[in-house]
Amino acid sequence: MAILACESLTMRFGGLAAVSDLSFAVDSGEIRGLIGPNGAGKTTLFNIISGFYRPHSGRVVYDGRNIAGMRMPGVAALGLVRTFQHSALFQDMTLMENVLAGGHLRQRPGFFSSVLGLDRERRGENAERALETLNFFGLAGRRNSRAGDLPHGLQRILGIAVAMAAEPKILLLDEPFTGMNPEETRQMMELTLKIRERGVTILLVEHDMRAVMGLCGRITVVNFGRLLFEGSPDEVRAHPKVIEAYLGARDAV
Repeated sequence: MAILACESLTMRFGGLAAVSDLSFAVDSGEIRGLIGPNGAGKTTLFNIISGFYRPHSGRVVYDGRNIAGMRMPGVAALGLVRTFQHSALFQDMTLMENVLAGGHLRQRPGFFSSVLGLDRERRGENAERALETLNFFGLAGRRNSRAGDLPHGLQRILGIAVAMAAEPKILLLDEPFTGMNPEETRQMMELTLKIRERGVTILLVEHDMRAVMGLCGRITVVNFGRLLFEGSPDEVRAHPKVIEAYLGARDAV
C-alpha cells in the first residue's frame, strides 16, 4: 500500500518547468530510488514533498492526507523527514546536542508543562532517545565531540542520525553517499538497510548507481522534470531511454 503518492506535480521557475505533471507512488516499507541526470528535477521534487516549495499544481498525498503546500516543520512533525545534499549540522555543537535538536519536533513544551516540571521529565527521555540513536549509528562514543571535527563520512552519518531523532515514518535521503570512499559507502548502505528494518520507508536520491542498485527494490527515473521510467534495478539498467538519458554510459546505471 502506498504511503506516499505524488500526483500530477508541476513546479515552475519563471517560464521553466523544473517538475512537470509528475506522478509516482512509494509503498510502505520499501527503499525507493529516485534517479536522473543533473537538472532532472530530483531536488525540486524533494523540496516539494518536504514542504520547502509549494507546487503550482498537483498533490502530495502522505498517509492519506494531501500535504502539498504545508510548511516543512508541519510535514516533519507528521513523520516525513528529509536530509540535505550538504551538511545541515550545527558544526560547533556536540553530536549529542545535534541529535537532541533533531528530536525537537516531538515536543512543544508549554507554560503548564514547565510549571509542573513535566518538561524536565521530557528532557530526560529525549536524552535517552538521543543516546540510543547515536548508539544505533555507532556514534555514541563520540557523543561529546564537536560535530565539525568529524571526518566527512561520519558527518553524513550524523546528518541521518539527526533526521532519525525525529522518529520519521518516511526518510528522504538526498545524496547520502556523496564524497564517500568505498568503505564509507559500504557502511552507509548497511545503515540504510538497518533503518528500513526499523519500519522506516526510504526515498533515496543518489548518483552512486552501485548504491542505488544494491539498495532499491524499485527505481523511479526522471528527466527534464518528467517521469521517464519506473521499474526494478535490472529493468532500469537495461531500458534504452534510461541509457540515453545518461548519455549512453551503460556502466553509469
